[in-house]
Amino acid sequence: MSDTATDKSKRPRVNVRRPDVMTQVNAEVERHYRSSIVEKIRTRGGEITLGNTTIRLAQQFGFCYGVERAIDLAYAARRVFPDQRIFLIGEIIHNPEVNRQLVDMGIVSLPWQELTADYDQLTEEDVVIVPAFGAPTNFMEKIEQRGCYVVDTTCGDVMKVWRRVRSYAKDGVTSIIHGKAGHEETRATASRAQGEDGKGHYLIVLTLKETDFVCEYIRHGGDKDGFLKQFEGAVSPGFDPDLHLQRVGVANQTTMLKSETEEIQRRVRSAMTERDGAPANFQVFDTICGATQERQDALFEMLRKPMDILLVVGGYNSSNTTHLVEIGEQELPTFFIRNAACLKSLEEIIHFDIHRKEEEASAYPSILLGEGPAVVGITAGASCPNNLIEDTIFRIFEMRGYSREAVAAA
Repeated sequence: MSDTATDKSKRPRVNVRRPDVMTQVNAEVERHYRSSIVEKIRTRGGEITLGNTTIRLAQQFGFCYGVERAIDLAYAARRVFPDQRIFLIGEIIHNPEVNRQLVDMGIVSLPWQELTADYDQLTEEDVVIVPAFGAPTNFMEKIEQRGCYVVDTTCGDVMKVWRRVRSYAKDGVTSIIHGKAGHEETRATASRAQGEDGKGHYLIVLTLKETDFVCEYIRHGGDKDGFLKQFEGAVSPGFDPDLHLQRVGVANQTTMLKSETEEIQRRVRSAMTERDGAPANFQVFDTICGATQERQDALFEMLRKPMDILLVVGGYNSSNTTHLVEIGEQELPTFFIRNAACLKSLEEIIHFDIHRKEEEASAYPSILLGEGPAVVGITAGASCPNNLIEDTIFRIFEMRGYSREAVAAA
């Protein structure tokens, strides 16, 4: 196709949530991801015991509303456009099982790290799905220029952050974003922090150590070149710490650890107050996703009861799931598994080490061996479907000598 599509007014977002379509979509999603076993356990207070083996579920885990909505929209897009090419910017969410289902439906993933020639091949008959994380403004401009149908599944909590950083930019305030510089959501948020005119600025910090580096510069200034080297790839074009740390506002990737975001807010506020004598040049707005906060709070509550081992189920690139692992491993043996297949035997578990950033095999804690009692905790991030939790429950009991039929009948 020629570039004639670039001369047309942009095509409006497509409403695929038609009642007739959603009836079919709901049935399909139910079949793929729901679990009657998990729902039954939840109604019984979140525990199931067979013999001397107890599995305890967190009170909040698994799909949040934003994830459910994104999946529903992606499934609906295929039904509304059965014969057209459908593309997805990156992954719909960070879960391999869900993304595999979309691939099986013929939905093709486009590169999300940068605009490639793939985007130049889009036509006005193509459909492009924007993932739950959102997409940077230049990606949105590109697909609109190509005249594509757009199905936007961006989470409402993410868009709240966008509104906040846009308001910072409008007021000449630099956004300090707590997040991972290479994460899809943070990249999308950073692009909005540049404002409508592209003149706004942002700085992305991940750790408290990085935050302290910024706070020291706020208080005393320092080596500008060293600062820019430290945050290479995590600042807006033309960022000057001497100019753009005069007025700051804190925002965050919605899936970060709440306590760490709050500590970053406190430290930056303190540095601005020490420098200026008052926090007048500091702004903050709570932009942690409600579902992320609920799952973290539920895990903290779960950890108040004794358990022998904690399994955290989900995609290894899921930020909110990673933070659940961080919380758990402070208290007891915690293993980050993609699915039940990682539970190889009573002697071996395949899990992801969040510190080394690689999958590894480890011996089980001895509690799961032999005939002694065991209490196993399970939680999952907002992108993990219940069917994967069900598989994990069945697998644990199977290794402890109980059949699927026994679990279902319990």
